[in-house]
Amino acid sequence: MNPKGDKPKSKISASRKLSLKMLLLTRACEDLEKERQEREEEKVRYLGEKLPPLQLSGMSLEELQNLCKQLHAKIDVVDEERYDCESKVNKHNKDIHELKLKVQDLGGKFKKPALRKVRVSADEMMRALLGSKHKGSMDLRANLKSVKKEDVKQDKVLTNEVGDWRKNVEAMSGMEGRKKMFDTGGAAQ
Repeated sequence: MNPKGDKPKSKISASRKLSLKMLLLTRACEDLEKERQEREEEKVRYLGEKLPPLQLSGMSLEELQNLCKQLHAKIDVVDEERYDCESKVNKHNKDIHELKLKVQDLGGKFKKPALRKVRVSADEMMRALLGSKHKGSMDLRANLKSVKKEDVKQDKVLTNEVGDWRKNVEAMSGMEGRKKMFDTGGAAQ
């Protein structure tokens, strides 16, 4: 090995490598062609066994009908086999997919470390979140809405005026209540 850690030089020349590659490619092409021909021969042989040639000449109408019924029965059997094979393949593909997901889940699990409690003030948190945009200390209470004492007293007075709703309903029920509503409504206009 070289002290630099480079790959050792190969003992085969470039022209020899090229000729070997060409031989391998031609051999692979020949093998592919041979496999294709074997598949075609197997297909012809299989169809010859399963589907003999039809002899329709000289058959009566009843014989032709029987032949059609037999062919339909064979077609049904083949369709059932095809459906069964497809369902098996789909089931196996689904199982493979689920197993792949399980492998990924198992490979991706890790133990979470215990978190430590860290005390951070509001200013430090804002500095960490906003960075250079944060200006000085920030009083979070400054942004709150101020409530005046007089507003609270006025709300209490309004609730006292409304009073109990049942008394109000009883007072307005009947003809006298309607008369009061009519009188107050007419006065307002």
